[in-house]
Amino acid sequence: MLPLISLCLVFSAFLALAVSSNDSTPLYKDSSASVEDRVADLLSRMTIEDKTAQLVQGDLRNWINTSDGSVNETGLQWSMQARAGSFYVGIAIPWKMLSDGIKTGQDYLMQNTTLAIPAWVQSEGIHGFLIPNATIFNSPIAHACSFNPSLVEKMAKAIAQEARALGVNQIFGPLADLARELRFGRVEETFGEDGFLTGELAHAYVTGLQSGNVSAMVKHFAAFATPEQGINCAPVHGGERELRTTYLPPFKRAIIDAGALSIMSAYHSYDGVPAVADRHTLTEILRGEWGYKYFVMSDAGATDRLCKDFKMCESDPIDSEAVVNFALPAGNDVEMGGGSYNFEKIPNMIESGRLPIDVVDEAVSRQLRAKFEVGLFENPFTGVSEEEQSGYINTPEIIELARQLDTESIVLLENHDNVLPLKKDASIAVIGPMAHGYMNYGDYVPYRSQYRGVTPLNSIQASSTGQVTYAKGCERWSNDQSGFGEAISAAEGADVAVVVVGTWSRDQDELWGGLNATTGEHVDVHSLNLVGAMPHLVKAIIDTGKPTVVVFSSGKPITEPWISDAASALVQQFYPSEQGGHALADILFGDANPSGKLSVSFPYDIGTTPIYYDYLNSARAYPDPGAVHADGSMTFGHNYVLQSPLPLYEFGYGKSYSKFTYSNVKLSQSTASPTDTITVSVDVTNESARDGAEVVQLYVQDMVSSVVVPNKQLKGFSKTLVRAGATETVSVDLAVADLGLWNINMEYVVEPGEFTVHVGSSSKDIRGRATFTVV
Repeated sequence: MLPLISLCLVFSAFLALAVSSNDSTPLYKDSSASVEDRVADLLSRMTIEDKTAQLVQGDLRNWINTSDGSVNETGLQWSMQARAGSFYVGIAIPWKMLSDGIKTGQDYLMQNTTLAIPAWVQSEGIHGFLIPNATIFNSPIAHACSFNPSLVEKMAKAIAQEARALGVNQIFGPLADLARELRFGRVEETFGEDGFLTGELAHAYVTGLQSGNVSAMVKHFAAFATPEQGINCAPVHGGERELRTTYLPPFKRAIIDAGALSIMSAYHSYDGVPAVADRHTLTEILRGEWGYKYFVMSDAGATDRLCKDFKMCESDPIDSEAVVNFALPAGNDVEMGGGSYNFEKIPNMIESGRLPIDVVDEAVSRQLRAKFEVGLFENPFTGVSEEEQSGYINTPEIIELARQLDTESIVLLENHDNVLPLKKDASIAVIGPMAHGYMNYGDYVPYRSQYRGVTPLNSIQASSTGQVTYAKGCERWSNDQSGFGEAISAAEGADVAVVVVGTWSRDQDELWGGLNATTGEHVDVHSLNLVGAMPHLVKAIIDTGKPTVVVFSSGKPITEPWISDAASALVQQFYPSEQGGHALADILFGDANPSGKLSVSFPYDIGTTPIYYDYLNSARAYPDPGAVHADGSMTFGHNYVLQSPLPLYEFGYGKSYSKFTYSNVKLSQSTASPTDTITVSVDVTNESARDGAEVVQLYVQDMVSSVVVPNKQLKGFSKTLVRAGATETVSVDLAVADLGLWNINMEYVVEPGEFTVHVGSSSKDIRGRATFTVV
């Protein structure tokens, strides 16, 4: 018996052919026909070679010489015959060359192939469209500190506008991975440690991108970012309950609730099963439980790992047929490039009976369904003329958006004696290797883009009316302290010093070219301390006795707790946008009031990780920390002997120049059924003389549960502007259905009993509570 989907497709194809036989125009080209009828009609017309070409990614460089833009006709014909479903264009070339190359490919498909099936044109864009001189936004770990989904949605709309202007119709983003392993190099690409916040921001990104008619590809499905030892692509250990409780909810929010048209599977294995061949997650959960109907694509070279890394098949030569039989039936529909192109073996496997045709048809149907849904057949090329491109890319409006998002993402960690904001007529020494000379962007930016943008020094000079001096002090990658003298002299001659240090990544060419970095894809660390001479530079400047503002410019938390105490102020700016210097100066001089909150907790030391706030009940129950003091003396504890298992800065933490107080926490009802929505309200008063925005955070605690659950979980938040001296009543809806757990039988249930709502300014700084009962 044929599977149900095959029977449906056969019946739909019969109807489609009956309708189209009376008309010279095939049904699949009729935009008024249903998507399912169009899929069935087109599938019925495709050869096995046509189908296979839809399941293998091509590359623009197959037909475009990126040194001069010339077209390789032979490569064009071959690519559109063998790898026609999608092609990758994330290459640092001029706008016109990219757009012309894309148009050449799409025109060939539409005019020179039998069925005229347009391709997905794919690029990167987690914090900006990956093309030279497009807008670079700050990194996703920073976006999450804004706690502002509407700004993330606007950013994604801007990315779609820029991409679409050159003919790109699909972006590899957002990530729904969680930053729960801080040694991992890709922390900067995530929206932080929390599933609820990540889900809301990933949902906003998908919504914004696809509102611009550019398809989102949510990645990396699923539970990718907690690898063993923090090493890229290493196994992830966990069980079914952890998968469903922690890792899958943000994916479901982005994929199902936002309607993402594609998904990227991941490199790792979870509980011994490679993600690229995990039928349980890709088919049983994603399609069976969630009802997802579009396609899943592997990451670059990921299918080869089944043989080469996971040792599930022969790798020399690679057993491509084994790869296909592992990945395709499991639900990984399309193979990205970067490997052995194993899916090209599909026609031979069908002919020899080693692969069922219905498996191929189902994968192709998912690919076509997404193309019809987004209107790709009606508008395969969206690029504008060369003269119009600048009206869509890096426009003043988008640049201002980058500055606003960056400003709202900056987190004020310490402000001793209210040294901030700085006076604009103060004499300022700007010091540090991240202060000037290049832009300290995160990964996934185009080649040499680090030399375009506003540095901290640029903007401090532009904003200040006093004297501004600069000294690098040291290189970021060196132990050499020979530049300290100049930096110390600059600090001594100034009223205040601003020292910018941190981690660094590289652009996409340099990162994979072997140049040094301390974060980014495949760049993992054993320590979260500042490297080389940087911590010594900070100490040397603090030791001058001048007020010292330290800025961490980084892609992940930095563990230098002594700086929190010794510096006059400490500011966290996760990897900036091209307007990063302006955003930082806006905060330092008080033109903007800090409103960022940490999207990831800061440990005291790498040895105390994991440090995420939503640990399971019974963890961190009896902290008895010891310490090594500044004078070298020691206080011995037990957990840990010489350190604390608690965070230095917790998730949701961040100071403001305003003082906010909370009162009158109320619930709209004290009892509820699992289908109810409760409204939580709280009065927030700004007791300062300046306007400020506060992020009100709602954490829910299940007081008694049948299995072990997180001690509390973020279930709502609201970023609210409160005028000086004013009080705002902030209301947040809480869906009781979202408070369930996966019980001992692995069933999702909302159990009856008491739940406490904790309302506060961070996961630790709780300002009020209220309890309700589920009946």
